[in-house]
Amino acid sequence: MILVTGGAGFIGANFVLDWLALNDEPVINLDKLTYAGNLESLSSLQSDSRHVFVQGDIGDSALVSGLLATHQPRAVVHFAAESHVDRSIHGAEDFIQTNIVGTFRLLEAVRAHWAALPEADRAAFRFLHVSTDEVYGSLTPDAPAFTETHGFEPNSPYSASKAASDHLVRAWHHTHGLPVITTNCSNNYGPYHFPEKLIPLMIVNALAGKPLPVYGDGMQVRDWLYVKDHCSAIRRVLQGGQLGETYNVGGWNEQPNIEIVRIICSLLDELRPRADGASYTTQITHVKDRPGHDRRYAIDARKIEQELGWKPAETFQTGIRKTVQWYLDHSDWVERVQSGAYRQWVKAQYGTPATA
Repeated sequence: MILVTGGAGFIGANFVLDWLALNDEPVINLDKLTYAGNLESLSSLQSDSRHVFVQGDIGDSALVSGLLATHQPRAVVHFAAESHVDRSIHGAEDFIQTNIVGTFRLLEAVRAHWAALPEADRAAFRFLHVSTDEVYGSLTPDAPAFTETHGFEPNSPYSASKAASDHLVRAWHHTHGLPVITTNCSNNYGPYHFPEKLIPLMIVNALAGKPLPVYGDGMQVRDWLYVKDHCSAIRRVLQGGQLGETYNVGGWNEQPNIEIVRIICSLLDELRPRADGASYTTQITHVKDRPGHDRRYAIDARKIEQELGWKPAETFQTGIRKTVQWYLDHSDWVERVQSGAYRQWVKAQYGTPATA
């Protein structure tokens, strides 16, 4: 059995679904169910005894300790985090509490549990910490991609909080011997993505006839990783990763944001044409850039390929087509996830409502 934190969020839910589709090892899924946590993403597991969902906070030490004692997981996969840069700019405290304090309390509960295990179980135990490439800061256009030895230079409250959590995980390994592994991934996209991030927001707004808000000149470059490729990388690292090591996980798909939006528009023009025959690109609207917006992230994922034999199965072209088609096929999921709080957030951030 494994314990997954944040398993009702975007990446966590995809991981849980893929895990149980590929093997019968049960999952304890601990999620606080904040605005981005959505149990509907896991509705196919509602009657599956292999999936045990617990609503709770990773910062609740008593709860976490009780789950560890009751279920005796062989590993913890730690996804739980506040993860939206824009939200961190407008209100950083939740990011500090969850990403730093929450990770600290989780580490302490896991350390106490691990230390009391029989020797063989202690040797086999793993704590896999899922992090982001944003901890490395911003790259110039011609700079080499981030490697695992790149210095941390976080530029937003979100990335600073994730960098702090990475440092805590490293320290608990070197100080206490906790068997940890860290992964730092690039921008994920795919099914069940809450429509505040770039790709799902563009799809949802386009279909609703709304403006497609692009920050600044739209030339911010990101490496894009299909979420199911990310999940396969995490499974491989959990299986064979070296203790105390960090593995960068990327899609080898660097694209500027404006090009991402144009590709989405082109796919929608093909798959769900506008009634008036115009291209969705006519809805693109440039808005004021956000403070401290990093210009480029790029992941060098050679280490995980060379040491563990992992590389992404999807190109951006295949992954984005699957993603757009998923949103077209699951408009009911999108409609239900768009709560009043979500509409208010998008209006405050972009000056336009998410729905009519």
